[in-house]
Amino acid sequence: MNKEEFIKEVAKLGINMTEEQLNQLDQFYKILVTENEKINLTRITNEKEVYLKHFYDSLTIVKVVDLNQIESVCDVGSGAGFPGIVLKIIYPHLKVTLVDSLLKRVKYLNNTIKKLNLEQIEAIHIRSEEYKEKFDLVTARAVANIEKLVKYTMHLVNKNGIFVAMKGDITTELSEEVKQKLKQKYKLERIEKFILPNEQSKRSLILIRNKY
Repeated sequence: MNKEEFIKEVAKLGINMTEEQLNQLDQFYKILVTENEKINLTRITNEKEVYLKHFYDSLTIVKVVDLNQIESVCDVGSGAGFPGIVLKIIYPHLKVTLVDSLLKRVKYLNNTIKKLNLEQIEAIHIRSEEYKEKFDLVTARAVANIEKLVKYTMHLVNKNGIFVAMKGDITTELSEEVKQKLKQKYKLERIEKFILPNEQSKRSLILIRNKY
């Protein structure tokens, strides 16, 4: 996905980016590639692939949640900063917390935030199970299977908040048995399945709320 295709596909999601935001994404890409030579952040470093599989993919969360109505976001297992840093760039009003259990990744994330001159976003070195804050939106992208994931995340979701798991093909992972287990404890509100443009990879968004 070249930059022109990226702009076009993101517009289909209802997002119109500014020149400044496009420049920030370009800068983010350059930082990612440079730092990836020092620490293992991602196997995807080709520019077109990053724009499709990291930048565009991060923004597909808008298929199930209106980020204009969200104030606080926690990105669990943020890794190289997806989706958290991308969401912050495109939705600057968001207050974003990136949670990762590996210190060198947290240092990379905070250095990247500083280089991009982003405010109201920070990376924290902690296991999500031990973190005690509450957020409007909690998300995790390619972190763990859904049964484990809810144990890592749902305590972080505030009373009116949501958790969105960003995944690939969940045909095997989200069996009827697993669905029923989840429904016993949580509100399994929505499952959105779609195909990434250009290369046709399967993607899934699972939206869950706590029961009160």
